[in-house]
Amino acid sequence: MFWLLLLLLAWAFTGTACVRLCLAAVRAAATDTGPAAEAGDHELTLYEAAFLSGGPQRVADVTLLSMARQRRLHLAHTGWATVVDPHGRDEIERSVIGAIGPEGQSRIAPVRTRAARTDAVRRLADRLVRSGLAVPDAAGPTVGTAVRQVRAAALAVPVLAVIALLLPVQADTSRLMVGLWFLLPFTLSLSCLAIARFEVHPYSPWASPAGQRLLGALLRRRSGAEPSFLTCVALRGIRAIGEPELRAAFAHRDAPHRE
Repeated sequence: MFWLLLLLLAWAFTGTACVRLCLAAVRAAATDTGPAAEAGDHELTLYEAAFLSGGPQRVADVTLLSMARQRRLHLAHTGWATVVDPHGRDEIERSVIGAIGPEGQSRIAPVRTRAARTDAVRRLADRLVRSGLAVPDAAGPTVGTAVRQVRAAALAVPVLAVIALLLPVQADTSRLMVGLWFLLPFTLSLSCLAIARFEVHPYSPWASPAGQRLLGALLRRRSGAEPSFLTCVALRGIRAIGEPELRAAFAHRDAPHRE
């Protein structure tokens, strides 16, 4: 009867994950009202699009690349950032310059981390939350996180089923029946994933449903023309970098300093 314990474990994994997904979907639907309903004509700035697409880290990346393109910051292929113009044009740029430090030079990896945690980026996040475009930090697990938990449960159930089938069973219990019992939580997890795919996709840890609609509108407006380099990075991250020098600069973000 050990297979019953494994079945209970499978149901516990599946039930918990599915309930969390339902609660996350309800919270996401609740944020799709209020001030966000009036945000249809809001034009996203580059920083806002970066935050809604990739969070604080994406804002830091876009700022670094924007300043580098304007030759006010040098990003070396060895993974170092050097300040050329110490006067930032907005508070986000000033926060990046401050993250580099008074010496005017630092490795890119810690700059990205420190810049993402600055008050300027936090204020940007607060503005987006107040406007209903971003998900509050205290809102609990996002739909994307909940979906990943359901996927993990969907993978765990077959593993538990295989283990149960390998264990000895009583003479009056067929292995087919054991497999069918495990099929129930597996079907439930797949059903929740399918519903989430149609109802709440795309999954975003940063953008609310209203924010996702604005990102979608931005993509549609850009679909008829070649999007700018910074817009591509804001929406897709550093993987959108096509220039070898800049790509190498971010690829060496974890490289130690060599004298």
